[in-house]
Amino acid sequence: MRRGGSAFLVTVLMCAAVGSTMARGGDWPGWRGSNRDGKAAEAGLLKTWPVGGPELIWKATNIGKGYSSVAIVKDGVYTSGDVGEDLMLVALDSKGQLQWKTVQGPAFSASYGGARSTPVVDGNRVYLVGGGGSVTCHDTADGKLIWKRELKDFGGESGKWGYSESVLVLDDKVIVTPGGKTAMVALDKATGKNVWRSDVEANAHYSSAIVIREKGCAIIVQGTGSGLIAVNAKDGRKVWSNGFSAGNTANCPDPAYADGYLFWANGYGKGGICFKVDVKDGAWSFTEAWQTKDMICHHGGYVIDKGFIYGNHNGGWSCLDLKTGQPKWKDQKGVGKGSLCFADGMLYLFGEKDGQAGLAAASPDGFTMSGQMKVAGTGSSWTHPVVANGKLYIRYDSTLYCFNVMAK
Repeated sequence: MRRGGSAFLVTVLMCAAVGSTMARGGDWPGWRGSNRDGKAAEAGLLKTWPVGGPELIWKATNIGKGYSSVAIVKDGVYTSGDVGEDLMLVALDSKGQLQWKTVQGPAFSASYGGARSTPVVDGNRVYLVGGGGSVTCHDTADGKLIWKRELKDFGGESGKWGYSESVLVLDDKVIVTPGGKTAMVALDKATGKNVWRSDVEANAHYSSAIVIREKGCAIIVQGTGSGLIAVNAKDGRKVWSNGFSAGNTANCPDPAYADGYLFWANGYGKGGICFKVDVKDGAWSFTEAWQTKDMICHHGGYVIDKGFIYGNHNGGWSCLDLKTGQPKWKDQKGVGKGSLCFADGMLYLFGEKDGQAGLAAASPDGFTMSGQMKVAGTGSSWTHPVVANGKLYIRYDSTLYCFNVMAK
């Protein structure tokens, strides 16, 4: 583990106060939830599961093939899947019944084919990115296309496994990452017209952007094939960059921010890096705090809660101190390599093989499983679990499962 590093101060930039997507407290409007941190605003959930897992409410087998997670808003459940040669955007009701299904664009048929992006719901619109780079906006009522853009029109080029990010909705803008000389762009969320194009160059990889808000200022941070980049949320001007993980085979997890610290970890032996973030008079600084090999995270991500990072590490799970990087525990098998989300003090784990799902307390004192089950499916699963409105959603291949996780 390496410490230190000097602060990188940037030129004073105009700050922008930026709002987030509005949704009910129990909703999950898109990729990694309302705050894009993998944490659900839930309480009163089961702390242990019965043998065989929680009650299955319904399962939907008509969503198509892929790795897309779900968005939950009001009584709607939104996901995507490949059916034949088409990528389908799919809407279900709260009972798992199909409401509508519409073609978003062509299916991604290259290596590890299947739907990638998770839909993002904002008001009466739902947004989706196709593996080939089509960005579309649809009406939530019937799936009717409102607008469509192509990332290649911005000079972008995806990595070998296709575009996988989920759009970031900020106020009146939709943020996407074409890559190339114009790494990120902002589109008008109602019309799809250009709002700004960033002045930073970076290769597009597979993570989705987050927002950092401090002292009335806001920046957008994204993990790319060229490392971390940060741009001003108002105009896309470059604020900062760092080359950690540049040139790595695949950078998949999103950056994560909490309590003044920015963390990012990747797989293929790379590990993680953490920065102390501050802003003074509009000038942002990023001081490297530590690096680690105790969280080598391929795809499954991590969550931060009460000063600790919980995440996938190679074939198991680790817990690190956010400020120091010191492991509280590591290499716990659980369900094996996989993904997670957080709700009501618990970690919901989903393994990438054999449909193994589990429940464990989010505690730095140790790792203890308090529930485990298996869902049916085939192949690898890189889908993240979702907890919303007292229900757990797990997608494996072409089936979406919905479980009741409310405590009685």
